[in-house]
Amino acid sequence: MIQIYRKLMTDDHLFTQKEITVGSWIHLTAPTEQEICEVSKKLDLEPDFFIRILDDEEQPRVDTEENQQLIIIDVPKRYMRHGQSQVKTYPLGILLLRDQYVVTISNKEFEFMQLFQEDKVKEFYTDHKSRFVIQILYQVATYYLKGLKLINQDIEATEDLMFTSTSNRDLAKMLSLEKALVYFSTSLRENAVVLEKISKGNVIPLFQEDADLFDDAIIENSQGIEMANLYREILSSMTDSFATVISNNLNGVMKFLTGITIVISIPTMVASFLGMNVPLGSFQSNPFSFWILICISILVSLIVAFVLRKKNML
Repeated sequence: MIQIYRKLMTDDHLFTQKEITVGSWIHLTAPTEQEICEVSKKLDLEPDFFIRILDDEEQPRVDTEENQQLIIIDVPKRYMRHGQSQVKTYPLGILLLRDQYVVTISNKEFEFMQLFQEDKVKEFYTDHKSRFVIQILYQVATYYLKGLKLINQDIEATEDLMFTSTSNRDLAKMLSLEKALVYFSTSLRENAVVLEKISKGNVIPLFQEDADLFDDAIIENSQGIEMANLYREILSSMTDSFATVISNNLNGVMKFLTGITIVISIPTMVASFLGMNVPLGSFQSNPFSFWILICISILVSLIVAFVLRKKNML
């Protein structure tokens, strides 16, 4: 999908347009081969240039040439797998071309990009290319923090179930959270390298009025790295404990079922002995013999249950 936007300082709001003009923002989301060829032709670029950026395994990096600057960063994205919410990071390419256009390209639609598309970012102008890039970097950093907060909520929710669970499903959920934190931690560190290269001023010109926002982006990214590492340590410890707790819970269930089986087997044993083909004397002709047997069985069962309870076996 190709979307073209334009907003200058003289404009009141963001405009969408069909043609690429100087100062416009071209946003490509999971473009088709035909769309890639169309944009490549208009921007005088090779189609392979965009195809490489769309590779989900593309690493964050900075490439600079005389007429273009390419910045690739990783952005987290939630998706559903086997009925559970999973998180993975995907590359987002930001291309500044001939000091005329800003092109963003990715295989996924990221939620934070809607802030730009709906013109909800303060002082956002498509022709202020350096500020636009810094605003994207800042939004990505804050997007990571929001994702980490959601992961922390999932960790706390799983922790509440830990002491009563006997299911591997909850353990699998913790492993998926740990996997997500690995993606977060690795991508944040790689994004930090990109931010460091940009901070030297060799990639995009850094103006004084954008310095505070760029510093905020670096701080938010650093905070995300610390949070991801902290949550990984907590989750790793919880996962080890969780496996032990599941085993203990399962042992408790088996112990309880074994105790119940012993208690229930007593009336069966009494009935089996008295059901043998042997003479029982006067007891056999007693009209209350059935109820006497029932009372004896219940009494013995209660005594056995009391003993098992005392020994913490029931």
